[in-house]
Amino acid sequence: MSSALLQFTLLLAVMAALVIPVGNWLYGVLTSERHTAPERLTYRLLGVDPTERMTWKRYGLVLVVSNLVLLLFAYLLLRLQGLLPWNPAGLRAQAPDLAWNTVVSFMTNTNWQAYSGEQSLSYFSQMAVITTFMFTSAATGFAAAAAFMRGLAGRDGTNLGNFWVDLTRIIYRVFLPLSFVLALVFVWQGMPQTLSPSVNAATLEGATQRIALGPVATLESIKHLGTNGGGFFGMNAAHPFENPTPLTNALHILSMLLLPSALTYTFGRMLRNSKQGWVIFGSMLVMFVGFLATVYSFEQAGNPILSRLGADQTLSAMQAGGNMEGKEVRFGIAQTALFATTTTAATTGSVDSMHDSYTGLGGLVPMTQMMLNNVFGGKGVGFINFVQYLVLGVFIAGLMVGRTPEFLGKKIEAREIKLTMLALLAHPLSILGFTALAVTLPSALSSLNNPGPHGFSEILYAYTSGTANNGSAFAGLGANTPFYNLSIGLAMLIGRYLTLLPMLAVAGLLAAKRRVPVSAGTLPTDTALFGGLTVFVILIVGALTFLPALTLGPVADHLQMLKGVVLK
Repeated sequence: MSSALLQFTLLLAVMAALVIPVGNWLYGVLTSERHTAPERLTYRLLGVDPTERMTWKRYGLVLVVSNLVLLLFAYLLLRLQGLLPWNPAGLRAQAPDLAWNTVVSFMTNTNWQAYSGEQSLSYFSQMAVITTFMFTSAATGFAAAAAFMRGLAGRDGTNLGNFWVDLTRIIYRVFLPLSFVLALVFVWQGMPQTLSPSVNAATLEGATQRIALGPVATLESIKHLGTNGGGFFGMNAAHPFENPTPLTNALHILSMLLLPSALTYTFGRMLRNSKQGWVIFGSMLVMFVGFLATVYSFEQAGNPILSRLGADQTLSAMQAGGNMEGKEVRFGIAQTALFATTTTAATTGSVDSMHDSYTGLGGLVPMTQMMLNNVFGGKGVGFINFVQYLVLGVFIAGLMVGRTPEFLGKKIEAREIKLTMLALLAHPLSILGFTALAVTLPSALSSLNNPGPHGFSEILYAYTSGTANNGSAFAGLGANTPFYNLSIGLAMLIGRYLTLLPMLAVAGLLAAKRRVPVSAGTLPTDTALFGGLTVFVILIVGALTFLPALTLGPVADHLQMLKGVVLK
């Protein structure tokens, strides 16, 4: 227990120590008026005007259209994979429904994989589609957050920035340099980075095994810095080529938390009110630690069914103890629990263990974090989702005291609340609606490898992961079918754009409003009290929305485990 606590404390302390320097760096990137030579060249190649001032409507339109163009181009590349270079394994094109799911997944920063990477994609596809989208999709979410922050902090509703400038700067000044340095560290730690074909090795039994290689390190670096998820190999970050050492495991975790946590400080600087940024950071951290403690406790406690069968699951100097099914012995319960909590808090979706093998309530934590989708969250979108609840908290507090609610010196009126609720309700409607549809279709149920509550959890997890743009999975569900490829693809689009665009509109509307002077009746939003109120609102709204579904799935699954019931 003391070793686990030390690991948790050290990594979270490093993250917290980097919040200010990285937050200041991001602030400089997002507010700089200087354009570098590569950036100016990119503007000319794209034919865009970097001086254009965009309203929220213009910004949102450019974002969506640019994403659509990239989607169509990437789909074409995957459908022509067999004709393109750097395909030493001779892999054929993906099926139409799978190619659709793949490009939507990586365009929306979900990185859900209904395929095994080394068996489905050529080196060219891994680089030209997957790795490229990891940069552009992460930068798109980051750019949206930048525009959102400008809207909340600014006084000019006609200018939320320029999407092309934000996108280009974030890729050139943030993701490329960080990814380059991290990739070098990963290669040093043993990750492959090659275009050579796979290697055939003789096993001890005398058989021949094909060992897949490829440009792994470059994909892995942006995969976590951009909170993308996915993996070069089907086993994801549990594969020794993707995650060879405890150091790379720790760097993966830190990479996922680095930029989302620092954005809170960047926001405080934009507002010229650092306390507001720290309140958001502290609220996120409190929820993160609570979820981490929960998943670690249940996984370290082990599986009662195995205890009844005589298995020793106690923590000792000789073994990690607990529920080690589906987990890497190299990392143990502590680093595995921290990775699982981080990857679903930061909407990354990368895994170094099989979430499908967690205890019922251990698996409930990743699912719940994706349902809330604001505990740090992915690049920008998690921050935007958290502000939804800040607005909702202000509105509820205003109703309680009979005042028109105010947020950051602006009146919150009917239009802002309607747009906020649209973004808020799109999330559960997608998750619960698609889950309900799937459990009524025999063809969808035939993809399950587990019956009962756990099978329901697998379907619920899939649509939660897709809508939250996370990408992790309860692997017992065979999702590579036309139904799941199409429906999860739609869930990804809903989760990405019906959350992002309404809140961008809220920022634009607030930016156009005049500030109202602070009075005795103004509710300050930069205090620990309001941070606590926001956390309470998040948890209550989440419980009221998702508790029935969670009771049918993970909770019932855990109760069966406690009773020693094994469904066959």
